[in-house]
Amino acid sequence: MFRRTLVLFATLVVALSAASFAAAAVVHIRVEGKTQTIFGGTEPTVAGTNALEVLLNAARAAEFFAHITTTAFGPYVDQIGYYPAAGQTGWVFKVNGASPPVGADQVKLNDGDRVLWYFAQFGIAGGPSTLDLRRAGAGCYRAVAQDDNGAAKVPPGLVFHVGTKTVPAPAGHLCPKAPHGLVWATAPGTVRSNRLP
Repeated sequence: MFRRTLVLFATLVVALSAASFAAAAVVHIRVEGKTQTIFGGTEPTVAGTNALEVLLNAARAAEFFAHITTTAFGPYVDQIGYYPAAGQTGWVFKVNGASPPVGADQVKLNDGDRVLWYFAQFGIAGGPSTLDLRRAGAGCYRAVAQDDNGAAKVPPGLVFHVGTKTVPAPAGHLCPKAPHGLVWATAPGTVRSNRLP
């Protein structure tokens, strides 16, 4: 009888593990630190069921530090890399350009979603906008700043970084003429963009 119960228990554990694994989505992730990209400038894919699990899976894979504190409201990411959260600064996330109204462990992800974790300073107007870089036709790029709701606009002072060159782009659009390496964008008061070849 004991052996049969043990076999049934083991079968249940395997079934639950398989169901959990099957529910995992394959998503793109990037982690932007206070002064530099910590992980995934080109947004590689990682599997996970929610935004917190994806962060922790990326941290294990790339061996960067991520610390979670348990609070009355649920798990809270209080440090990634070198900088801990303190006062009006801390670690926040977006999924597909918008800040979800729930905790990172409550956000159900779908294949192809884009998860961004970033260090932010908050003020009266909320957190900083995040820059998003996309291809805009053959050999061209478009960058916009997204607010917490995902609304996009070209920010003032936007520049593209093309190889070793910095190119102002007040219209948010760039078509480099010469061969180049990775392209990314920055603007004052925003979180830097992803990188594209």
